[in-house]
Amino acid sequence: MSSQEEILTDGRFSRITRDPRFWEMPEKERKVKIDKRFRAMFHDKKFKLKYTVDKRGRPVNYTSTEDLRKFYALSESDSDISESDSKERTEKKKKKKKAKPKGEAGS
Repeated sequence: MSSQEEILTDGRFSRITRDPRFWEMPEKERKVKIDKRFRAMFHDKKFKLKYTVDKRGRPVNYTSTEDLRKFYALSESDSDISESDSKERTEKKKKKKKAKPKGEAGS
C-alpha cells in the first residue's frame, strides 16, 4: 500500500484521483439490464451449456447460466416478476409430473 500512496502523492499522477476515466464502475452499473422479454435466457435449456474444461484444459464445474448471471441482470421491475414466475413454473412442472403417472396407470 505504501507504493500506491507514493503514486497518489506524486505530482505526475495526481490527476488520476480526479479523472473519472480511472474511477471504478459502480456495481449497479456493471451488469447490463435485461427486460422481461429476455428473462427466459436465465432458465431456458437452450442457453445452458455445461463446461467440463476451461480453454486451457483444466477441469471446471460451472455452466453458462452462471456467466449470464455475472454479466446480465433483470431490470428492477422485472426481477420481482421473474422470481414469482420461476416459482409458478416449478409448481406447474411438479403438478405435471404428478399427473402424468396417474394418466399412465389408467391406460
